[in-house]
This record gives sequence, structure tokens and C-alpha cells, in this order.
Amino acid sequence: MPDFQFRQSAILPADPLPIVSIGLGGIVHDAHYPAYNIAGFNVVGGYDIDAERAAMMQEKFGIPLLYDSLAAAIEGAPAKSVFDIAVPGSAIADILREIPPGRAVLIQKPMGDDLTEARQILAICRERQLIAAINFQLRFAPFIIAARDMIGQGLIGELYDVEFRVQCNTPWHLWSFLFPLPRVEILYHSIHYVDLVRSFCGTPQGVYARTMSHPTASDLRGGTRSLIIMDYGENPRVNVMTNHNHAYGPEKQQSYVKFEGSQGAIQIRAGLNMNYPDGLPDRFEYIRLSDGDAPQWQSLEINGSWFPEAFIGTMASLMRYANGESDTLPTSVEDAIQTMATVEAAYESSEAGGTPLPAV
Repeated sequence: MPDFQFRQSAILPADPLPIVSIGLGGIVHDAHYPAYNIAGFNVVGGYDIDAERAAMMQEKFGIPLLYDSLAAAIEGAPAKSVFDIAVPGSAIADILREIPPGRAVLIQKPMGDDLTEARQILAICRERQLIAAINFQLRFAPFIIAARDMIGQGLIGELYDVEFRVQCNTPWHLWSFLFPLPRVEILYHSIHYVDLVRSFCGTPQGVYARTMSHPTASDLRGGTRSLIIMDYGENPRVNVMTNHNHAYGPEKQQSYVKFEGSQGAIQIRAGLNMNYPDGLPDRFEYIRLSDGDAPQWQSLEINGSWFPEAFIGTMASLMRYANGESDTLPTSVEDAIQTMATVEAAYESSEAGGTPLPAV
């Protein structure tokens, strides 16, 4: 496909806004700040309830100012700045109630711990007229931007099939806060895939799902394996299959998303999930059906990855919308509530169980 060009990066704002961080945990260290450094975004201050953690982040990333309280961070933020909120889902609503009306906020996913909290967050954002987005950053991974461009140009035809497969050995001990939670795998991991599917296919009409723990990770009661079928009628067929306990060496590990269409297909290896946190290289492969020619898979070189480059896109889209440079906010709370509703349906389906076999 040498004659086609595909966009791989997010559109940056012409006038980037200053950023004030609320929460300076691992995701900010691993992805937010590295992404903002690449994009040239300016972090002007930060706050974390752990002062020692905040000091470490200041020293490593050169945060100009640390605030000693949430109130001080909100009061001291520049008039036109983005609040970058990265806290546990259960803490989001209380923080949003303190944000001045009309301000821009980027909220680390998930949008609360369940749909009830998500509705509460949405209501607060509406009441306070916040310009609010959820950090569903997989939408902006370079390989997804390229796939969306390719599909948008009609190069694989009508979308028939979307499949996610994650079979890896995830080091859950890195996120100790997850262990007491009743919901883990779908809410904190597969939610990315659910949201990404929605961005391509819209909100499904229903969900079939099962999520479960693993004998080797029984203390992680919120589940480490899931199967989700998103129902769009006859087409596209959408499956999300995850197993985070594949402890049998790297040879058979998998982490891919596949798009199949009437005229071709795309398969992407998302290497971040494999050998985490070091990851493996991503791989973007595609094929197009041509009359009379034997189809052949080809590779597209991708610049950047999910971490950290995807985190540029969510912040950039919010800044551009707040600046009036764009009239759409892809991961707005108004859209993200539908992802949370889909996740809620998955958990309800899992709890309901399968259809009992009829009597023989």
C-alpha cells in the first residue's frame, strides 16, 4: 500500500494550556509526564496526598510547584489550566465538587468504580459546567490512529469482525490498590478495549460476559480473566478475550487487536501487555484483497506506542476543545458514560451466569 499515507499521531493544540496535576501516582510517572514531555505540554504544579511521593516526582520531572493541599492546588492553578486528575475512581466525585465551574479536567479512567459513581460524576460535571474528559487513551495510540485512518479511508471495506486477545502474565503486585476491589479485570483493563470498540462501532445493543479469578491469583478477587461479547447484531462480531495468568513463558503470549473487513484486515500486536512493564515491540500488519492477486500480509512501521504516546492524544483533544480549536471532545464524560454502561452490563451478565441446559 505504498501510495497511501496514514496519520499516526494526535493533532496538537496551537496554544497548549498549563497543566495542574492532582494525584502523582504510577500512571503519571509512567505515562502522563513522559507523554507531556514529548508533546511540550507545561506542567505548572502538582499535588498528592503522599508528600514524599510528590517530592520524588518533583525531583524527577521538575514540577515547578508542589501544593500542600487539594484546596491550595485548586486555588493556585492558573485561570486557564487543565486539572489532570489521576486518583482512585471512588475519589473522583469529591474532587470534582471542588473544581471551579467551567474549568477543564482530564480524569484518569475508570469513570468511578461502577455505573452509579459514573452517573454521579456526570451529574457533577454537568452541574458545574466542567469541560471534562476521561483518559481513555488507547483511542490515541499511534497504531490505533493509523488503523482508524486506514479504516476511515475504506481500505479494508465494511468492518465485519473485531477481536482482542490478551494472553500474558500480568504482574498484579505492582498495583496493590486493586486487591481489595470487587471489580478489577474488566473495569481496569478490558475497559480500554470496550471503549475502543465503541469508538469504532458505536454503543452495542447488548453484552454477554464472564469474568473470573484464577487459582494462582485468588487473593485478587476482582477477576483476572474475562470473555466479553459485544452484540452488534449480525455485524460486526466483537470479542474481547483476556487471560492475565499465562505463566508458561513468553513463547505463546499474545496481545493483539484484529479488524477484519470486506476488503482486507489489520492485526496489531500491542506489545505493552507482554513482559510488562518492559513490554515487547508493537507490530502493525495489514492485508488487502485485490482481484486476481494473491493477498499478502504487509507491515507498516509505527512510530511510538500505547505508553506513553497515547496519553498525548487525550490531553491534546481536551486542550483543543477547551481552546475552541475543535468542536468535538472524543472522550468526553457524555461519551464515556456509555462505556461505563457497557462495562456495567458485562458485570451484570457475568453475575447472571449462563443459560442452564434443558432437560434431556
